[in-house]
Amino acid sequence: MNTTHLSLLDNLRAERQEVSKAAWARFADLYTPLLYSWACRLGLQQNDAADLVQDVFVILVRKLPAFRHDGQRSFRGWLHTVLLNQWRDRRVRAPVLALDAAPVQAADPDPAELLEETEYRGYLVSRALQLMQADFQPATWKACWETVVNGRPAADVAAELAMSPAAVYAATSRVLRRLRQELDGLLD
Repeated sequence: MNTTHLSLLDNLRAERQEVSKAAWARFADLYTPLLYSWACRLGLQQNDAADLVQDVFVILVRKLPAFRHDGQRSFRGWLHTVLLNQWRDRRVRAPVLALDAAPVQAADPDPAELLEETEYRGYLVSRALQLMQADFQPATWKACWETVVNGRPAADVAAELAMSPAAVYAATSRVLRRLRQELDGLLD
């Protein structure tokens, strides 16, 4: 996906189909593993969890183009609520297997307990970085990684990569700016 000043959520509403398609592909790449993880934490088997994620995406295709991010509320919380509501709806629609069996009342999990905010943020940043890496030259990526993640001095990284320290700072800035753009509006 090309770097733009628009957030991913804004791109989902784009009128140009190629922008919207790319945004949906990026959104699916970022969020499918997270939604699947949440579904598994609800106690679903792999196939049932995958089915639930697909059902959630059907709802998201309808709802996200009209979604307006409220700075007072969490996008993650909204997304998690969509998944939980779909899970609850599926349980209500599930056929009764035995008439004499007592219904099983599973306690609805507390969304705050399912996934802590720090785990969500870490996952989303990690996934965005995985998806972005292919968009940068290897030297640019390594310069940023070595200075930011590994905490190495820019001068050392510059010498190793045959770059100037200024080029290392510029590379780091480009990667971090892109990361902020990718996550704009997604980290609440």
